[in-house]
Amino acid sequence: MSKRLDPRNWASWRPFGLGLRKPNNYLELWKAFKSVKGNRRFAWRILNQGTCDGCALGTQGMRDWTMPEIHLCNIRLRLLPLNTMPALDIALLEDVEGLSGKKSAELRDLGRLPYPMLRRNGEPGFTRISWDEALDLAAEQVREARVGAYLTSRGVPNENYFAAQKAMRALGTNNVDNAARICHSPSTVALKQTIGAAATTCSYTDWIGSDLIVFIGSNPSNNQPVAMKYLYHAKKAGTRIAMVNAYREPGMDKYWVPSNAESALFGTKITDEFFGVNVGGDIGFLNGVLKHLIENDWIDKSFIDSATKDFEAARQVVAAQSWESLEALSGSTRQEMLKLAQLLGEAKSAVLVWSMGITQHTYGEENVRAIVNLALARGFLGRDHCGLMPIRGHSGVQGGAEMGAYATGLPGGLPITPENAAKFTDMWGFEVPATPGLTATDMIDAAHRRELDVLISSGGNFLEVLPDPAYCREALERLKLRVHIDIVLSSQMLVPSAGDVLLLPAQTRYEMVGGVTETSTERRIIFSPEVEGRRIGEAWPEWKIFTELVSRATSIDVRYTGTPAIREDIERAVPFYEGIAGLRKFGDNVQYGGRHLFADGRFQTPDGLARFSAVELPRLERPDGSFMVATRRGKQFNSMVHERRDGFNGAMREAVLMSAYDADRLGLADGAAVRLSSGERTYTGKVLRAPVMPGNLQIHWPEGNVLLDESRRSPDARIPDYNAVVTLQPL
Repeated sequence: MSKRLDPRNWASWRPFGLGLRKPNNYLELWKAFKSVKGNRRFAWRILNQGTCDGCALGTQGMRDWTMPEIHLCNIRLRLLPLNTMPALDIALLEDVEGLSGKKSAELRDLGRLPYPMLRRNGEPGFTRISWDEALDLAAEQVREARVGAYLTSRGVPNENYFAAQKAMRALGTNNVDNAARICHSPSTVALKQTIGAAATTCSYTDWIGSDLIVFIGSNPSNNQPVAMKYLYHAKKAGTRIAMVNAYREPGMDKYWVPSNAESALFGTKITDEFFGVNVGGDIGFLNGVLKHLIENDWIDKSFIDSATKDFEAARQVVAAQSWESLEALSGSTRQEMLKLAQLLGEAKSAVLVWSMGITQHTYGEENVRAIVNLALARGFLGRDHCGLMPIRGHSGVQGGAEMGAYATGLPGGLPITPENAAKFTDMWGFEVPATPGLTATDMIDAAHRRELDVLISSGGNFLEVLPDPAYCREALERLKLRVHIDIVLSSQMLVPSAGDVLLLPAQTRYEMVGGVTETSTERRIIFSPEVEGRRIGEAWPEWKIFTELVSRATSIDVRYTGTPAIREDIERAVPFYEGIAGLRKFGDNVQYGGRHLFADGRFQTPDGLARFSAVELPRLERPDGSFMVATRRGKQFNSMVHERRDGFNGAMREAVLMSAYDADRLGLADGAAVRLSSGERTYTGKVLRAPVMPGNLQIHWPEGNVLLDESRRSPDARIPDYNAVVTLQPL
């Protein structure tokens, strides 16, 4: 890595960017220091000894495997209070009417859940009960019931996911799902079909020194802040960075890396080339780029012939798509598509990175297939500084699906078929269901139709993460039993029910005896040891809650003696996790597949060949005068909002980000109140001019979920569509 100063990459000559709009990272450090008052030694041990429970970049304390520098970001600092705070006063739960109007941040700040609590139908609040009472009550009701379980990625380690899915299958159901469903499930589907592996094919070290990195519908400056340090070093190594998005994200334009002297002082220009596209117009743009690559013979024919199939079908599809249709859908131009094609064609190496701007559409799987086509056309797989990277936002997402906590997949990502179910039936000694279960969104639908009796929710908050909160609330109210396993209160716990509501207190990853593991975006399985510090009431590890509940409800004993025994079970069930059973101390890790997948030129498909896809253009209709609106994240982690104002763009939570062209055309000043309408659904906000593509708007998630149609989902992954067509009315 070059240590020489390089003014060509400086964002500003103003020291520390004084007077410019940008996050104050040093102020964030001070806020974190204040937030753990009285628990600072515990917090320091978590930072130094634990594996980060924030985004999925992965750490060893405050170090990582990408560069010999400090790995610490604002997200991790903001999570410290959750891991160190004292217990809440359970007297507050005796009557929840006083809590019902509080925001999620206020509920979290009340403290950790210390004891099992029960609220019966018609009662004003919760009463403390013992673990035996809670588990016996739940076991009795799940025994003959229609049950579903959902696990969020909130710091949930592999051991919890694996034990929970095994317990649910012992209960006789595949109705177990996790937060990967609503972020990267289209990536899982499309990558499995095209290259045979639902994971990033490269490592973060491949960013540094690559000729080109292309971010498509991804904003790591907000969601994976430490990644910006990687990009700083990539720029120093001569890497060019392109971005394809509906919004020119300020943090991806210029960024001040706080732990690097040069970047902290002068900032760093991140994006070299920006390509604006409509919300939902990615396929039009990406297919246009592929069309240029083929027409100009900028493809790797040797790689295509030796390592892929179905290229001709993909070629014919894009050849038949007119430039006019590609431009109309994408909102871009033939010349802009040519510019990215030239960048890809001239690059000897490239990494293509995407996130929820690509996946959270009704055609999310097709979006991913279009990206894979570009990588295959140029042979950007299986070698240094090349790869496909569905960058993960949360530390548990990659492992959650691979552990089998998935309604459509068994451990190891195996599809649910009679043959695969029989394999696990033999392994575990009980019958594993052979048909897919209900996904997270399907469970809410089933509850709304009164076709689901019991919902076990480990973390998460359906009222905030799924479209149409009112619909979700009605579904939750109709269940006969809800079991909420968490470390803090959430608004969905306070929703009344047709039956009982149980609150079961969970431990954090840092409290679990025997330690736990997580799997990072780059497929690295990392051990996180138990950290000495405060322990809360009677909190249990989630793996123990699930296995004890099911062992009481059935004649099948799925209990474990501890997390080392779970890791041994994982290694038996998931062959490519070989080595996880040997992870025992701080720093232990293993990267399955090595630095690159497919380094031998063979893919994990039946014939060893990667598949091109014939990607048709989606039918995206936007009536004259309407807008496409996308839901965005800002100053938050998942649905956990940290601040009302986003330091990158100054947007408040009620902001409606709009292009200056549209604002001027409609005579709307910044701050003007507007109402967005999608059918009967409405949202009220205030205009904020931003570098958004004309005809497109962005509003914050989860506040904007009131506009979303809960029935709009992709066909295979069943991911909700987090976008909508709206009309705008000035108020």
